[in-house]
Amino acid sequence: MSKRDYYEVLGVGRDATEAELKKAYRRVAMKHHPDRNPDNKESEEKFKEANEAFEVLSDADKKARYDQYGHAGVNPQGGGAGDFGDIFSDIFGDIFGGSGGRGGRGGVRKGADLRYNLELDLENAVKGTTVKIRIPTAVNCSSCDGTGAKKGSSPVDCTTCNGIGQVRMQQGFFSVQQTCPRCQGSGKQIKDPCNTCHGRGQVEEQKTLSVKVPAGVDDGDRIRLTGEGQAGVNGGPSGDLYVQVHMRPHKLFARDGRDLHCEIPISFVDAALGGELEVPTLDGRVKLKIPAETQTGKLFRLRGKGVTSVRGGPPGDLLCRVMVETPVKLTRRQKDILQEFQSIGESEGQQSPKKTSWFDGVKKFVDDLRA
Repeated sequence: MSKRDYYEVLGVGRDATEAELKKAYRRVAMKHHPDRNPDNKESEEKFKEANEAFEVLSDADKKARYDQYGHAGVNPQGGGAGDFGDIFSDIFGDIFGGSGGRGGRGGVRKGADLRYNLELDLENAVKGTTVKIRIPTAVNCSSCDGTGAKKGSSPVDCTTCNGIGQVRMQQGFFSVQQTCPRCQGSGKQIKDPCNTCHGRGQVEEQKTLSVKVPAGVDDGDRIRLTGEGQAGVNGGPSGDLYVQVHMRPHKLFARDGRDLHCEIPISFVDAALGGELEVPTLDGRVKLKIPAETQTGKLFRLRGKGVTSVRGGPPGDLLCRVMVETPVKLTRRQKDILQEFQSIGESEGQQSPKKTSWFDGVKKFVDDLRA
């Protein structure tokens, strides 16, 4: 069974604070505590799951490794680097095809699939780029060629299953065949273990990979690198590496699929009289005409100035929302001019329709209350 994301287990976002993590953990733990749910296997598992998730996410170092590498970076089940293969198989086997699980006659297993979280700037995600990443992975031990046995020796047949890899268990009237608990289905035992890998057949390494990021990827997209996952066991094929894209916040734009959004501050003079502004796009600056009497919050659409998705199709749009900015640090002359402007406006007619209608509504509301 594959493991759930630790943030999903606790029901929090990736940016959750320490206090939010504790609060979420208490809520889940109280709900599924064994004392409150006697003989309930599902609640018992969820209680254990919450404990494991909180143990990792409440530790700054473990949380950083988990955010970068997923379950591969924390290995909460213990046992050291040599146990990575078994742990990754348990985590990812069901998600990515089920071929990474334990067992099987002869112990031949596909290597586990791995995940790497890649943070990208908006510009690189839109235009595409190539990045180099370093990942922890288990590879076949070069000292023993992956056998786990010291050089000059060989694994011997398992004394429990006699080299078959399976044992037969009697349960009442039924006879059940299952994976041998001693050799984990390989049919072999190592009497003289390799000094380098201590009989595991694999060692942990850091490897550098070049990842080609296609233009138009978005937050949550995955890039698959075939065969770059965990090494297989007993001649099995290597797993795959899934590079998951996470977008860094941009100082100007917010992305929504193919569209980009940005806020543009304008002076109240430009809003009242109209004008022409230069606004930024990912391809450079363009002109945007502001009509007279533009109100704050007005949305302007620049067609084709958004993003072309990695899945194809036409580019999206750039949506510019203008925000009328109130002037600050006015001089005495500027204040006098504004006061004169206000008095002229009040004497010559309605120039603030929303303000007038709002106050008319307030007056009617008060009058109705008094009636």
